Amino acid sequence: MARKLLWASLALAPVTFVVDLAFHPGKTALFVLAAASLVPLAWLIGEATEHAAEHTGARVGGFLNASFGNAPELIIALLAVAGGLPNVVRGSLTGSIVSNILLVLGAALAFGGRGELDRRSLLVQLGLVVAAVLAYLVPSVPGWTGDPERHSLVVATIPISVLLLLLYVGFTAQRLRRHRHRHTAGTSEPSGWTLRTALAVLALATLATAVVSEILVHSLDAFAEAAGLSDFFVAAVVVAIVGNAAEHGGAVVIASRGKLKLATEIAISSSAQVGLLVAPAVALISLAVRPALPLTFRPIEIAAMGGAALFVGLVVADGRSRRWEGFMLIAVYAGIVVGFLLAGDR
Repeated sequence: MARKLLWASLALAPVTFVVDLAFHPGKTALFVLAAASLVPLAWLIGEATEHAAEHTGARVGGFLNASFGNAPELIIALLAVAGGLPNVVRGSLTGSIVSNILLVLGAALAFGGRGELDRRSLLVQLGLVVAAVLAYLVPSVPGWTGDPERHSLVVATIPISVLLLLLYVGFTAQRLRRHRHRHTAGTSEPSGWTLRTALAVLALATLATAVVSEILVHSLDAFAEAAGLSDFFVAAVVVAIVGNAAEHGGAVVIASRGKLKLATEIAISSSAQVGLLVAPAVALISLAVRPALPLTFRPIEIAAMGGAALFVGLVVADGRSRRWEGFMLIAVYAGIVVGFLLAGDR
């Protein structure tokens, strides 16, 4: 019954498009409708990823989900850059990294319960997140005084962005090459979709998610004003959760089916990808879009990203998952959300 409802609720996405174009409803109503549309789309991405992983294995499956799931995040960030909202972009990037590491991973562990994790893979990717945060300090620290958007910090951001992109490309190529040598017939027999079908569904669901996310972002201002929230909080919490709806839904669905390795790969791979791919890509593309975006994060953003990665590293260091650890990660995320609420705007 639940699956039938999810399949049926996929119709919400085209309904959202039509309502937005033809009826021009109030922004708050449009926000609620767009948010509801993302739930079945997130489930569909998780479903397609699980079928793809039957052909590729957990590591590549997690990489695919992170890649398709982060496409809306990239689109949302570029739209905010073009709209002259640099603090919203940086807040959403911070929130994306923190929510994937703590909220998505925590939910996966809470729903998945006890099980084995790919300890080495998770720790390496968490290390990459820490490396990215350390790199952000180069333009961020000077930005804590004076104008954080000044040209000198844009210039300082360029080599950092290039370095992070090269690190991500090198790591991903090595990881996938190593996986290809290790992946043998020992994986489960594919039971349903072909790899081509799974990838096609992933692409279509991601495209629909990106469009719905754009509609939702354009209605966020009215929602934030009605709720009395700061732009930073909306960006770091609401936009981040919306932009990563695919990872949230996909990881929970997959974990609830006992596939913890794939679910945790989705969460951590997504954070690493945002830190080393999405953030520097947005910074470099912004040079053409204008205004250029320096990666000048505030102290609370740096502390949240780095602290979350280090804390989760301690949790997964033994290579085992426990349900209470998932609830603990969710509680830590809730604490950071309170900190974001108190921080206000820059």
